[in-house]
Amino acid sequence: MLVSSVVLCLLIALVKAKNASVTYDQTTGKFQIHDYIANDPVAYGTFTDEIFKVGWSYLEIKSYEKYPDPIQAYAAGVVEGYLTADLLRKHFSNLVDGYCDGEEIYCQRLTSFLQENWDFIDSNVKVRRKYDVYWHQIALTFEQLHGLEDGYKNVTSQPSTKVDLMGLLLLNIMGDLEDLEVVLKKNDMRRVLGSGHCSGLIKVLPNNKDILFSQVTWSTYTSMLRILKKYSLKLHTSLADGSPVIPGHTSTFSSQPGVLYSGDDFYVLSSGLVAIETTFGNGNDSLWKYVVPQTILEWQRNIIANRLAKTGKQWVTLFGILNSGTYNNQWMVVDYNKFKPGSPLQDGLLYVLEQLPGYLHSEDRTDVLRNQGYWPSYNVAYFKDIFVMSGAQANADKYGDWFTYERNPRALIFQRDHKKVQDIDSMIKLMRYNDYTNDPLSRCNCTPPYSAENAISARCDLNPVNGTYPFAALGHRQHGATDMKLTSYELQKNYEFVAISGPTYDPLPPFQWSKSDFDKKVKHEGHPDLWQFKPIVHKWL
Repeated sequence: MLVSSVVLCLLIALVKAKNASVTYDQTTGKFQIHDYIANDPVAYGTFTDEIFKVGWSYLEIKSYEKYPDPIQAYAAGVVEGYLTADLLRKHFSNLVDGYCDGEEIYCQRLTSFLQENWDFIDSNVKVRRKYDVYWHQIALTFEQLHGLEDGYKNVTSQPSTKVDLMGLLLLNIMGDLEDLEVVLKKNDMRRVLGSGHCSGLIKVLPNNKDILFSQVTWSTYTSMLRILKKYSLKLHTSLADGSPVIPGHTSTFSSQPGVLYSGDDFYVLSSGLVAIETTFGNGNDSLWKYVVPQTILEWQRNIIANRLAKTGKQWVTLFGILNSGTYNNQWMVVDYNKFKPGSPLQDGLLYVLEQLPGYLHSEDRTDVLRNQGYWPSYNVAYFKDIFVMSGAQANADKYGDWFTYERNPRALIFQRDHKKVQDIDSMIKLMRYNDYTNDPLSRCNCTPPYSAENAISARCDLNPVNGTYPFAALGHRQHGATDMKLTSYELQKNYEFVAISGPTYDPLPPFQWSKSDFDKKVKHEGHPDLWQFKPIVHKWL
């Protein structure tokens, strides 16, 4: 049961939901889009846009098991593309339009890389899909993306793994792109030295009465057109008749228009698993040689692990197959099947995986939860081998404790404040915490002597333009914590989680485009002006 400060935003009467469905004629082999829920659909969806009310839109997609998997995946994509077309257009404009302007040579290299990657996948799918569950699911991700492209255009065709390599795929590889830009030598790269990508916390409440699982996304403010999604896709472990439905057939997650996974990442799964990550990246140039097209990019490995894994150990194993070495993160997977309130924590409850090009390290780290009561994550590698290999040790030697696992500002804030977490409200308060002008742990060798980056929820827009900072991440940028998500033992049973949209604002001034110096500099089509939204828990239909 949620405490009173969490607002349950059930505004269906005020904001009319949009419905759509896709039917399939088995005689003609043709699909048809309907702007209502038709009889006997392959898939249907409901979309409600409440971004100007609560900072989120909501999307639910369901497909039916009696239809073959490629038809289900394609139809699910069509429904999503059709329902979210307006928001998708705005989001694509904000993030992707102009991406290749002045970078034509780099984009030629990127297109060639993606084509080689697709050719590698297509050749394996043709040979192995019929008997290999992994390649079957890889094919389905592309068939769903192909449907998304068609639905966005309000057309239908046939299920296909062929997609526009420089179209909506770019939205889905945004995480991978940060590293591909380095490998393929983009002139103007988005990566900033030391830049954070998310804070995460797994907190065991006193007497093991609950495990709270939370993440805040750190990203550019241009990315704040957001959708909370629920997929119920009754896909199977193979093309064979009678094969079992996948364990992760239903998932809820924070996401964006045009994206088939979270990207943040935050997932609640029908398998009983929940998963998050924070990004630490790779600063070791000698490892980039392991980033090659004959691989599976992170966005697809993410989806496959979520769909097929029954346990945390299976999740990290599946995720490691054909490691692309792009979007290098620390992943945390909690298995709520191994948790009983008030009982000792079982081995296998928490698995942690860290990835670099050519290398992965994963372990059961339930012992850490037992011994210290929490697991924090803040864009620094935990495993020593990964820490050294990633180049973090070199940065620590040059810049000091900020780049270390033990003495990073967020490490120290979590260490100091995690004991204050007694319930959902206090967990929200910690995950949205930023008191950078007063907290001694937010101080730095800067002018002024602190940075709004040094908090659990960053607000880099508040750092002064004329400040001086030892490295760019601590300075003035349109970058910060753009949300908060949190689930619990009870909430995850119904695929629910608490969500807050937008940069943190208590006790700070809320972010407002019209009052920021970024208003005329970066695209934010479709955004609210003032970002001052309350926590919500969306009740899925």
